[in-house]
Amino acid sequence: MMALPFYQKHHQHYDRAYRHKELQSTLSQYQKEEKRKSAVYSHGSTAYARGATAYQQGSAAAYSHGSADYGRESAAYSHGIAAYDHESAAHSKRSAAYSLGSESLSKISAAYDHETAAHSKRSAAYSLGSESLSKMTAGYSLGSSESLSKRSAALSLGSESLNQISTAYSLGSEAYSHGLKDSNVMIEDRSYKLSPKAKRAKQSLCSEEKENKAIDYIVPVFTGRQVLVSGITDTEEERIKESAAYIARRNLFATGEGVSATRVATSSSEEEQHEKKSRKVAIRESAERLALRKTLEETEEFHRKLNEDKLLHAPEFVIKPRSHTIWEKQNVKLHCTVTGWPEPRVTWYKNNVPINVHTHPGKYVIESRYGMHSLEINKCDFDDTAQYRASAMNVKGELSAYASLVVKRYKGEFDESHFHAGTVTMPLSFGVTPQGYASKFEIHFVDKFEVSFGREGETMSLGCTVIIHPDIKRFHPEIQWYRNGVLITPSKWVQMHWSGERATLTLAHANKEDEGLYTLRVVMGDYYEQYSAYVFVRDADAEIPGAPASPLDVECLDANKDYVIISWKQPAVDGGSPVLGYFIDKCEVGTTHWSQCNETPVKFARFPVTGLIEGRSYIFRVRAVNKAGISIPSRVSEPVAALDPADRARLRSYPSAPWTGQIIVTEEEPTEGVVPGPPSDLRVIEATKNYVVLSWKPPGERGHEGVMYFVEKCTAGTENWQRVNTEIPVKSPRFAVFDLAEGKSYRFRVRCCNSAGVGEPSEATEATVVGDKLDVPKAPGHIIPTRNTDTSVVVTWTESKDAKELVGYYIEASIAGSGHWEPCNNNPVKGTRFICHGLLTGANYIFQVRAVNAAGLSEYSQESEAIEVKAAIGGGLLHAAPSPPYDITVLESVRDSMVLGWKQPKTIGGAEITGYYVNYREVIGGVPGKWNEANIKPVSERAYRIHNLKENMVYQFQVAAANLAGVGTPSPPSRSFKCEEWTIAVPGPPHDVSCTEVRKDSLVLLWKPPVYIGRSPVIGYYVDLKETDATDEHWRSVNEKPISNKFLKISGLKENVSYVFRVRATNQAGVGKPSDTTDPVIAETRPGTKEMKVDVDDNGVISLNFECDKMSPDSKFVWSKNYEPIEDESRLVFDTKGGKSKAVFKDLGEDDLGIYSCAVTETDGVSSSYTIDEEEMKRLLALSHEHKFPTVPLKSELAAELLEKGQVRFWLQAEKLSGSAKVNFVFNDKNIVNGEKYKMKVDHSTGLVEMIMDKLEDDDEGTYTFQIQDGKATNQSSLVLIGDVFKKLQKEADFQRQEWFRKQGPHFVEYLGWEVTADCNVLLKCKVANIKKETHIVWYKDGREIMVDEEHDFKDGVCTLLISEFSKKDAGIYEVILKDDRGKDKSKLKLVEAAFADLMNEVCRKIAVSATALKIQSTADGIRLFSFVSYYLEDLRVSWLHNDAKIKYTDRVKTGVTGEQIWLQINEPTPQDKGKYIMELFDGKTTHTRMVDLSGQAFDEAYAEFQRLKQAAIAERNRARVIGGLPDVVTIQEGKALNLTCNVWGDPVPEVTWLKNEKPLIADAHCLLKYESGKNANFTITGVNTIDSGRYSIVVKNKYGTETSDFTVVVTPVMGQISLVKHDADVQGPNLNTVTLAKRKKATTASNCHKEEELEDFVKPHAEEIIVTEEIPDPSEILIVEEEDDGEDSWQAAKESDMKPTVPEIILYPTGSWIREGEKSAETNAGIKL
Repeated sequence: MMALPFYQKHHQHYDRAYRHKELQSTLSQYQKEEKRKSAVYSHGSTAYARGATAYQQGSAAAYSHGSADYGRESAAYSHGIAAYDHESAAHSKRSAAYSLGSESLSKISAAYDHETAAHSKRSAAYSLGSESLSKMTAGYSLGSSESLSKRSAALSLGSESLNQISTAYSLGSEAYSHGLKDSNVMIEDRSYKLSPKAKRAKQSLCSEEKENKAIDYIVPVFTGRQVLVSGITDTEEERIKESAAYIARRNLFATGEGVSATRVATSSSEEEQHEKKSRKVAIRESAERLALRKTLEETEEFHRKLNEDKLLHAPEFVIKPRSHTIWEKQNVKLHCTVTGWPEPRVTWYKNNVPINVHTHPGKYVIESRYGMHSLEINKCDFDDTAQYRASAMNVKGELSAYASLVVKRYKGEFDESHFHAGTVTMPLSFGVTPQGYASKFEIHFVDKFEVSFGREGETMSLGCTVIIHPDIKRFHPEIQWYRNGVLITPSKWVQMHWSGERATLTLAHANKEDEGLYTLRVVMGDYYEQYSAYVFVRDADAEIPGAPASPLDVECLDANKDYVIISWKQPAVDGGSPVLGYFIDKCEVGTTHWSQCNETPVKFARFPVTGLIEGRSYIFRVRAVNKAGISIPSRVSEPVAALDPADRARLRSYPSAPWTGQIIVTEEEPTEGVVPGPPSDLRVIEATKNYVVLSWKPPGERGHEGVMYFVEKCTAGTENWQRVNTEIPVKSPRFAVFDLAEGKSYRFRVRCCNSAGVGEPSEATEATVVGDKLDVPKAPGHIIPTRNTDTSVVVTWTESKDAKELVGYYIEASIAGSGHWEPCNNNPVKGTRFICHGLLTGANYIFQVRAVNAAGLSEYSQESEAIEVKAAIGGGLLHAAPSPPYDITVLESVRDSMVLGWKQPKTIGGAEITGYYVNYREVIGGVPGKWNEANIKPVSERAYRIHNLKENMVYQFQVAAANLAGVGTPSPPSRSFKCEEWTIAVPGPPHDVSCTEVRKDSLVLLWKPPVYIGRSPVIGYYVDLKETDATDEHWRSVNEKPISNKFLKISGLKENVSYVFRVRATNQAGVGKPSDTTDPVIAETRPGTKEMKVDVDDNGVISLNFECDKMSPDSKFVWSKNYEPIEDESRLVFDTKGGKSKAVFKDLGEDDLGIYSCAVTETDGVSSSYTIDEEEMKRLLALSHEHKFPTVPLKSELAAELLEKGQVRFWLQAEKLSGSAKVNFVFNDKNIVNGEKYKMKVDHSTGLVEMIMDKLEDDDEGTYTFQIQDGKATNQSSLVLIGDVFKKLQKEADFQRQEWFRKQGPHFVEYLGWEVTADCNVLLKCKVANIKKETHIVWYKDGREIMVDEEHDFKDGVCTLLISEFSKKDAGIYEVILKDDRGKDKSKLKLVEAAFADLMNEVCRKIAVSATALKIQSTADGIRLFSFVSYYLEDLRVSWLHNDAKIKYTDRVKTGVTGEQIWLQINEPTPQDKGKYIMELFDGKTTHTRMVDLSGQAFDEAYAEFQRLKQAAIAERNRARVIGGLPDVVTIQEGKALNLTCNVWGDPVPEVTWLKNEKPLIADAHCLLKYESGKNANFTITGVNTIDSGRYSIVVKNKYGTETSDFTVVVTPVMGQISLVKHDADVQGPNLNTVTLAKRKKATTASNCHKEEELEDFVKPHAEEIIVTEEIPDPSEILIVEEEDDGEDSWQAAKESDMKPTVPEIILYPTGSWIREGEKSAETNAGIKL
């Protein structure tokens, strides 16, 4: 059967095999093209006669098509070829024979002669003469006996075809003459349009109107250049003139009214046509000449702009050659269009071998005209199947484009002569192309709308002319308009129109909501093209100067019966002063009365409107206010009805009456009134400083009538509830509470009411603090402007940190230094990039950005750097040349060549990199030489071999990248490399390591194999990673064994951590050098990341789908299998439309197993993958089978469950059921129906099917089956209840019925159990329900009631009994009883034997778990290992292990517990004590361990610390010291003898030295110094005098230390017996301080300076008494102690002074007796001889 075009197909006849987009040619094309070209390629009348004879011998079926139909097909195909190829020269060659001949033919083809006059000389070269043409004509028209009418009809079709050729030629000529990149895409500056399609002129001079009367002057038809065009004209100016002449000639013949043609013979035998014209025609021609002159001027101006930068441009393919599939013996032509400056030279290659037309004469024809190049291959055979390449090259570089040609052989039986030129007798099945009349539609946009600016309230129109090739009259395109990617539907604000050629969109009343990126998409079948431009809408002039702009995007959210939330976006312009807030207005639909909803302005961009009337519809608007005034209102919202959401959904699903603006809601009279229960799920869904919005669910118990609600509030911490809506209850389960104090905390609850009364309140909400929960976003950062065009700049920024519910960003621009800011957009834009249009060319601008959400606008960002508004290279399409490549490394080195590798530039300049240029230079003696070019043509790979190097020479390299903007800056010189033969056995480094599919915890690493493989093949790879900031010591291998793949998915990454990677290759000799590290990669899943999904459609077709919404215009989807390009497309079909791409499996099988990945070019690494293994393949095939043979999918099979009252519920749930689904209920192969015993229900919305039985009886044993039928899908599920299964279910049902009766009174929900708290106490707890105030709870242990201190209030439904310090005495049987007037329930817990042991084990387990890690502590005795626990119990068994052997405790090694510390003490440790120590804590079931390693450095450090502490203890114990015996101060009369004795200790025996006033004291007769037995030191002065006064010190010293003890001697002259204490008290008053208990010992003599100064005033010349202090009494001395009667006053004075009352004082009298106050006896080692 013949395949039909897609616009004629029916689904049951559609042939999928013809959907391949690249299938361009079939035998039908050959049939048409061979006929069209037969006249040109047939040489002489013999060839035409042979063609005519072959035609006459054709079958009747072939002849039935008729020459007229065949000519129409030929004209249509010629038009298609002309529109695509844009060259009419070839047509003029092929059709020249038709334009000459007999007189009758010349008249009929006059129009064609007019339109091809420019090529008449070239056409004449191919003409064959009148006689040959007569034969040809006879052959074509099937005999000279054909009537003239048939010939006229055929030639009229030819004229119509020529019109189409002329139109296509004019379009192509303009495109080529102007040097455009794409003849279908017009540059912005182009303002002229093509003339309308020409109408054929009537060949008559008859005219009735006077003004159309013919006049006698004659004008030439064509005055252009009459020279042979060779394909490339001399200059660009000639090209322009030639194209313009053709346009003028076409326009002159657009209408032919009043025109007659004559021929004038010239002397050169050339014919020049003239016309006689009427006045009307002459005026029209004059006007068209003026239009032509203007067009020429604009064209020349436009051409000057094409290369105004005077720079060189690398070649670029505007139209690349397309692949073809053809039959043998057919001709094929490959086309491409190339731009560049200077004009590139194009060379054609077959399988990378240049094609030489001279070695194959007649086989290949290569043509180049006006930037369009073609390769024609004649009479293709099977050997012509190959890959063909067009290589374009100029001084800026080389670029290639590829196309594949597949030549098929026909396996049927047919005459091979049919495939020769001129034959038309093809099999009928070859008459239609695979896609009908067109294998692919080409859609082009002309006269496009540009970036537009409007103002609020104005009318704006966007339009675009659409050209579709081929033009099929019976099939019209689908026109779609999008705003910011959202499809636009016609409304009162937007109108759309399609005239057949031009698409128009009109904004009747522009608003800021209409601002955005508008896209026109034209869809033709499976193909579409689209064009986009931005539309800006400025604010209307404010009615009040200084007032803010109007808000925008007013929407109605969460509408209900009497409540709706209004949201909007804040305006960009505040009028010069901050916006104070917003007013919300409402209007009932059908009226014009607006009422204000809020009394005070609200700053939050959402507001709840209450008090709506149920059933009525409303529209809303918003006004902004500042101190200057109120803005104009926003655009009104869409109407919203005040209805319950369920009612609204029900209204949408059924037809409704014509809209009247009001919905009448009627309610039925309620039956018996039921007081409603409390609402449920009460929560705060929004809280601001102005209001709090509550939401709840209606109660389950509410009767048959509707309910309303009262809302109550109270301040947190109190129970003082106040009703908010005191007068009118609300109908909606939503309510906004106003008039709350900001900063205070409130709780809320709701009551239901109806005619029966007010119900119980709901549970109160948690305390809610009144205030804005949403913060104003932070300012964006890092504003970067980039040049774009002469009037626009691209601004990028970093998003606001921690921003919530972000609406978008506003961008403002200011001319640098002006201080005046203007908004660049009036509708917030999402994303972090925006093109600011409408700027002044050459001016310097700065930019700032603000973020906006519902809470308000952020602070302004920092101002950007100033930038001059100037077109970037490439007219804004290209930003700049790429940045330098980096990380140049050597991949292989031999004697005379080296292979380099490098990394792609970090910035590619906004366009795809076209290649790289490599330079090198020699380095001799550390001095670099001159740079040399390594390659003339750019290399596309990031690896390149440099030849002809010198062996053992040192080289440096640099690399530069190139794109359409030019060649970028070269990289810095690499480090020096020596060119020498690598002889190492291991492989070289892999290269081109890259990351893809980056996620928060994984990524995929790709690499290429090393160029140098070593002495044996590479057998695998190792992948290493480390964190970016880590040192090289932190490199670790990802895989333990080498992998053979050149990719690896790395998992287990830390989120937001930066990593670098490298790869090492290995062979049998070992592991080679690692590759260069990758750039740092942060493990994160970027916002908007989408994963590849697998899909099975309703027909069972399996496909992989990937979607990307961040594509640039040049982005492409690249599919791969196992991260290698998919070369065999026989198993997959790829389909890409817009931002979605799909890979469809033709027949999924084992050959398709693998990892499929898809990456999107020109993005920031958008990619994803999907793995199909055997298990997944089986799953997909099973799913595909299910879709082909559908069943009703079940969420759950048939099951039985018990209900609360012991009822049995049989149920199953389907995934989805339609409204027409039916269910049969079967019991033991008999249908059962709904009745008293069985209650059946089918919920089509949820797919739930259920049947309820009140009681399960003995005769209900059997098999239950539910049978479902939904359309053609069926399914059933059965449940067998027989034997023990049935008896068990029946028993459980009876028990459940009894349980239900039990639960009618107080009962246990959870029976008594125990829990061990964190404090190791035992908590007995149970959960109860159905409790009231009269319910009592009683606890028992072993039958005896436990007295509980506090009565439980059952508030949380949990009853507890705390047992602290649980031990064995607490074992027993515990019981708790609930009881009240409705009944009682009890629960027992046995804590005896095994249950008690389990509880103790749990207590011990918690103790063991709390143990801290073992720590090491050194002491003076040895080393201590210890751990802390939260609590210690003797039942916890502790044991220690040393090197896995249990420790035997001795006096040297012992363990113990101190408080919560468990320790092991090792005294006098030895090297044998090194090793691993483990503390085992056994809780009765499990052993918990803590381990510490006491070896190596840990032992050495601990042992060293032990030795230090031990020596310190020895030193402290044995150091020299003065034990006691010396006073601080000695006061003695002159002439007396002074004898002081002190004890000294130390090991070894210390040395003793005496000092006086810090100078050594030498013993003599006056001063006697004795040191006896190494213990006692004596100091004696035989007769003291005043010169003996001073500070004395004793210094004791041995090898462990030195100690000094000081005392002061004060000698007073003899002045009689005066009481010193009394005298001193009189003199010193309350400040007397001469007694000290503590003995001061010092290491330096300077410590007593301050004390000595104090004593100077204390010494009196008339003192007769000596006051000393005591430290250590001497038992050998007998003291006389007396009470001082006379000194009582003195002692009282001393107590009142600063003296310490607890310090005993010793008073020495001249009689030699000692008196200690308050004691009967005293002993001292200090003695005084008088």
